[in-house]
Amino acid sequence: MDFRDKVIYQIYPKSFYDSDNDGIGDLRGIIEKIPYLAKLNIDMIWFNPFFVSPQKDNGYDIADYRAIDPRLGTMEDFEELVAKLKEHRIEVMLDMVFNHTSTKHEWFQKAMKGSKKYQDYYIIRDAKANGDPPTNWTSKFGGPAWEKFGNTDQYYLHLYDKSQADLNWRNPEVRSELYQVINFWMEKGVKGFRFDVINVTGKDERLVDAKPGEESKFLYTDKPVVHDYLKEMNRESFGKAAGTITVGEMSSTTIQNSIRYTNPDHHELTMVFNFHHLKVDYQNGEKWTKTKFDFMKLKQILDDWQSGMAKGNGWNALFWNNHDQPRAINRFGDPGEYRVKSAQMLATVIHLLRGTPYIYMGEEIGMIDPDYQVIREYDDIEATNAYHMLLEKGLSESEAFDIVHTKARDNSRTPMQWSDKEHAGFSEHRPWLKPTNYKEINVEKALKEGSIFNYYQKLIQLRKHYRIVSHGGYESFLMDHPDVFAYVRTYKNQKLLVLNNFFKKNTIVAIPDRYLGLSSQVLISNDDRKTFEKQMILRPYEAIACLLTDGESGEQNV
Repeated sequence: MDFRDKVIYQIYPKSFYDSDNDGIGDLRGIIEKIPYLAKLNIDMIWFNPFFVSPQKDNGYDIADYRAIDPRLGTMEDFEELVAKLKEHRIEVMLDMVFNHTSTKHEWFQKAMKGSKKYQDYYIIRDAKANGDPPTNWTSKFGGPAWEKFGNTDQYYLHLYDKSQADLNWRNPEVRSELYQVINFWMEKGVKGFRFDVINVTGKDERLVDAKPGEESKFLYTDKPVVHDYLKEMNRESFGKAAGTITVGEMSSTTIQNSIRYTNPDHHELTMVFNFHHLKVDYQNGEKWTKTKFDFMKLKQILDDWQSGMAKGNGWNALFWNNHDQPRAINRFGDPGEYRVKSAQMLATVIHLLRGTPYIYMGEEIGMIDPDYQVIREYDDIEATNAYHMLLEKGLSESEAFDIVHTKARDNSRTPMQWSDKEHAGFSEHRPWLKPTNYKEINVEKALKEGSIFNYYQKLIQLRKHYRIVSHGGYESFLMDHPDVFAYVRTYKNQKLLVLNNFFKKNTIVAIPDRYLGLSSQVLISNDDRKTFEKQMILRPYEAIACLLTDGESGEQNV
């Protein structure tokens, strides 16, 4: 089995399960829930960072790359977790945050104490002649991307929070230190690595201001040198172990660059995350706005990336949800009347495309955004910054909250809902983030009723049993249909026709004659549809995948 056959599950450790009742999820809690994970039949788990951290950005501000945060467990817990997952043939993927460290990291602390060696580990520059920061770049969390370096007249770069100082990847010692971190965890049995915002590491030696109207991110994103760094990292660390899976989180990337990142001939990464399809509900490209998603734009982006990456032999990481995004059902489905159907439909879209599907914890039971009422219920620094920014723009408190409520990262970070007991069965203590709709949506109920969880199990089985799903090509289909995202997967003498109705109304799909003469088999349907016809009336949020074969049945994986 290679990476194309696998399905990867994402766990946000703080929010998965709390074994010691302190309100924070932990490694022992994950160990307790391994039977549940095995039941889903996933192959690998990507864990968000659980390293030592001041938690200014929920663990993405790392103070020690080789130690487990005591609030989440011990190294012994981690080793036990790896071993017990292996018993169920589930591998571990760790999150490597290599663009920046916490300002509490010993490297930064030594730099602050005057060490020239460690000052060159970071991007530290003189102020402009008038005392302004070195450039006019803005932080992705709002405000300037520069902070005063101690009591000096210099500044250090932080593309994210001021507690996250950007590393100087131009320094070969820095790169070597980071490769050694990967090798350390590989020796612990880790088989996968996810690299956080890895394509913003390629800053130029000379940093310049963004021109009027120009976004500063284009001055440091997807620079050609990133490919050199990834080739070197591959060679010096994970590339030495066959079967290691790597995925790069790529900010504002392009298809052309992502082909280079993932084409096996280039020896960089296995696959990439891109986020273009998750910006179709941004008004004028601005995240902190509220508008309906642009369905035709969504279709076009998904189709462009599928077609483009397939042509260049690149590989996509496929996802709707993660720890940085609101729940997809709230954005692209119906969290009320059609929660089950729209959850199944969205899953169908992702799992049958060309690429490796990722399931974010709770997605498989149809979790939705929390029903928060006030800004203080959110914990995330980005959400509170955005709220105050919107107030400064003149919005009322209710208008500002309404926008933050639709886009906040904490929407997906609420605790996993295990039961209808107090605190969602996540803990006996009040959790670090409040769960709200667990009486109706929880694991116990989902396993009993089975509608969404069982559907995910079926989709995972299709990938493992049908090479057309795991290895097949991709063809566009019905791109002008206003309600349906459809596509065709191809493999040898087979075609897999996938139809997905994105709306709360019936819609008609006309099937071309060239498909009607082929022998057909419905592989999966969220509406118990058994037949394949020329005129198909798709019901609200209906999804169906039909295998069409010309002649003998096609080859399967097993």
